[in-house]
Amino acid sequence: MTVLQQGLERYLSAGQLDRLASVRVGIAGCGGLGSNCAMLLARSGIRRFTLADFDLVDASNLNRQFFFPSDVGQPKVEALGRRLLELDPELDLKLINGRLEAESLPQVYAGCDILVEALDKAEYKAIFCNLFMERDVFLVCASGLGGFGGAPMRSRKLGRNMVCVGDFSTEADEANPPLAPRVMQAAAMQADAVLARILG
Repeated sequence: MTVLQQGLERYLSAGQLDRLASVRVGIAGCGGLGSNCAMLLARSGIRRFTLADFDLVDASNLNRQFFFPSDVGQPKVEALGRRLLELDPELDLKLINGRLEAESLPQVYAGCDILVEALDKAEYKAIFCNLFMERDVFLVCASGLGGFGGAPMRSRKLGRNMVCVGDFSTEADEANPPLAPRVMQAAAMQADAVLARILG
């Protein structure tokens, strides 16, 4: 048993920990949403992940993503995998370092019980959500998390198998840059929706 798992026994029952450990969570994108959501879920007892991203860690990512200066220049999935294994060396990680294409998504996320959409562009988000929202998998997505202050973040249930979090209006752009507080708030809400689905 890892140190993290020993610590979690203070807060969660053996049955709850078993349920958390039995679920595979797939995360599409390992940037501000995906890296932080994965970190929060690992800290909460999730032990099986499928992580996919094509990008490299850049200095401009460090303001809001679960990376550190020594990770710059490395593939995000590999850097994130290494950070997660520091938390729990016994995690089951499936890492896909490559661009996600619509036709390969079902294969990439085969075996996942829950999917977290953590993609940057609206068109990619739409493709991902439209593909999986009618399948027998729980889907958590995000919309609206740019800037600071702004509209309150909230959660919406869309059908029986989908939850969307965010302020649903503020796209991250030059006027509303992606900053740590709101990005991480949205990632935390995504992680919380996953835990509620498993333990609720």
